[in-house]
Amino acid sequence: MKYVLVTGGVISGVGKGVIASSFGAILKSCGIHVTSIKIDPYINIDAGTFSPYEHGEVYVLDDGGEVDLDLGNYERFLDVILHKDNNITTGKIYEHVIKKERKGDYLGKTVQVVPHITDAIQEWVERVANQPVMNDGQKPEVCIVELGGTIGDIEGMPFVEAFRQFQFRVKKENFCCAHVSLVPCPKSAGEPKTKPTQSSVRELRGFGLSPDLIICRSEEPIGNNIKNKISNFCHVSPEQVITIHDLSSIYRVPLLMKDQGIIEYLNERLQLNIQMPLQVTFMETWRNLAEHVDQLRNLVNIALVGKYTRLEDAYASVVKALQHAAVKSGYKLNLTFIDAVNLESQTKETSPILYHKAWQQLCSADGVIVPGGFGQRGITGMIETCKWCRVQNKPLLGICLGLQTIVIEFARNVLQLENANSTEFDQDCKNPVIVNMPEHNNGNMGGTMRLGKRSTRFVSPTSIVRQLYGNPEIIKERHRHRYEVNPKYVARMEAFGLKFVGHDEHHIRMEIVELEGHNYYVATQYHPEYLSRPLKPSPPFLGLILASVGKLKAYLTKKCRVSPSQLSDNDSDEACTVECINRQSLKD
Repeated sequence: MKYVLVTGGVISGVGKGVIASSFGAILKSCGIHVTSIKIDPYINIDAGTFSPYEHGEVYVLDDGGEVDLDLGNYERFLDVILHKDNNITTGKIYEHVIKKERKGDYLGKTVQVVPHITDAIQEWVERVANQPVMNDGQKPEVCIVELGGTIGDIEGMPFVEAFRQFQFRVKKENFCCAHVSLVPCPKSAGEPKTKPTQSSVRELRGFGLSPDLIICRSEEPIGNNIKNKISNFCHVSPEQVITIHDLSSIYRVPLLMKDQGIIEYLNERLQLNIQMPLQVTFMETWRNLAEHVDQLRNLVNIALVGKYTRLEDAYASVVKALQHAAVKSGYKLNLTFIDAVNLESQTKETSPILYHKAWQQLCSADGVIVPGGFGQRGITGMIETCKWCRVQNKPLLGICLGLQTIVIEFARNVLQLENANSTEFDQDCKNPVIVNMPEHNNGNMGGTMRLGKRSTRFVSPTSIVRQLYGNPEIIKERHRHRYEVNPKYVARMEAFGLKFVGHDEHHIRMEIVELEGHNYYVATQYHPEYLSRPLKPSPPFLGLILASVGKLKAYLTKKCRVSPSQLSDNDSDEACTVECINRQSLKD
């Protein structure tokens, strides 16, 4: 097994996740089986109890693991299915060691950070690295390990020490350290400054890890003079300094790394036996995708109405899924984040200026998405959004909480049910159309929801969502929720046109809802964004984009057999309707 350790310096959020994913994408394109591990030094057991403003979204895996959003990058870039043990936290390591101590596994020895914690880290990495990825079945040959935070953080010290030992445990030819550092360019200086990188590399070496590769992140391209300076002062050859400036899309990062000789270096350093030179078709798919993204000109305007809009990473997978669907449809995504609170007319948190601006943004959007979340704040704004989209025939996709707000709005304004609400927001509401799932609530907050991949069975052959998936009877998607639609109200809602076209495998829980006669008014209890891929967008997201640009009916008429980007202006929904009328006239 070969290991590539990715560390970071100077500041956090410098792009280690994308660079680590790019390492994996490059090696996988060379025929190497790859897996990934993300290490987060915080003491939490997992990411499930995080505020979205702390670390961004909580990413959910097939096995129900609530993990760091960087594992989403790995799955999207590598098209693999990881599991919860691929995310290591300080909490997990200490919990593992303490359980062993309680059972007497250390035979009375004093349990210490060195060697017991550091040994546990190394054993965990080796165990997970040698597990086949779920959708591949092959034993990995290379494991990409990303160490979160920056070098020098006190909470990360046990992990740094563990990898100092680990490099000797697995031998030099099986271990490569790549250090990602920021190269700032202050306006007052007018040139990139290498001193932060020098200091970061010096600190890393002081802990016993010597970088084999230095990945320099910058806003603008770095010239050879700066590259040679970093090489000289950090004791590496110029070929070991890789420069990554801000690019038009993240899909160009692997291409830029490849153009700087990363394959040749890893092949020699890790003895990978990659046959050189590579075929001309190497990473052709990536290059075509990157060029296609750069050439998009037509805009599709989507409004995201949510609770955590101050931080884009809070909806990282939703944003990626929208981008995947827009690119597949031949459009460039123009995404507007709207705080749901600002859509509420009578609230202390909303000023008249923000209120009118939010509604102006919503009204000018081609389509709307209401994603998941927890808590009371902003719910009224989400409900108002659902009502406006329903009445104005505006394409809407609701996810998790978005489905629940659609149900609440429909119950209040169509069924005229007084005080219809969710028991999450009002325990004693007169009409609880959304209720708690007691079997998934044991009093704790972490890991107690309905989590992971579960089956959804379609109950309607004419469902729009079913057609977008390719007309299967059953689909499997990932879930993360504690509340569900109250089945007592389902029949009444369906009688008025809100159809629950997808149920769980036991026909108890409502999974997909569609509004009859609407352009695209769809919601899912599951989170389809987690399984979206750059070359295979999530079907509900694709439906939203196509409906927003007026091409959904044409796409469905062609039975989803053509690429959405191949639909021309002549394939609009209006043209499709005329064509269907003409065909019917010929039959008559």
